[in-house]
Amino acid sequence: MKIMPTLEGGLRIDIEDDGDWKVLQGITHDAVSCDASLGSRMGSLITDAELAPDWEEYIVPDLDETFQSELTHVATAVAAARVECGGGAGPLWITRAEAEMWYGALNQARLALEEIHHFGPGEKPDAAALPANSRNALLRSQFYCAVQSLLLEYVMR
Repeated sequence: MKIMPTLEGGLRIDIEDDGDWKVLQGITHDAVSCDASLGSRMGSLITDAELAPDWEEYIVPDLDETFQSELTHVATAVAAARVECGGGAGPLWITRAEAEMWYGALNQARLALEEIHHFGPGEKPDAAALPANSRNALLRSQFYCAVQSLLLEYVMR
């Protein structure tokens, strides 16, 4: 897989094989792999007994709707690009208008992987010492972070 900025201010991802498609499909799968939604997990951080019920009632549903919208957009974009390429090699385009949705979906996936596998911010786990499923999750998380960095550098500036 190769990723490069476009002249129009977006990103072009050149998919080379089925494995690349699976990595991109993994974004949405990883994002929803926790038992609770990201909105609920964020809501659980509100410890003030007076604020927590209001947060859960008014804020969490809006967060969940926004988060789901990002995931739906990315899943649809990946599926449409894969169909257009006949399931083989080909491009997937991320336009400037889509950048925030992609960034958000990638962030959701990274947060879920970090929660499940306990990859903390600033930690540098030894990939070789991790079990295979955690090592694979770490590599996906690092890939998601790299795409987010490209979005920030070339698209969302």
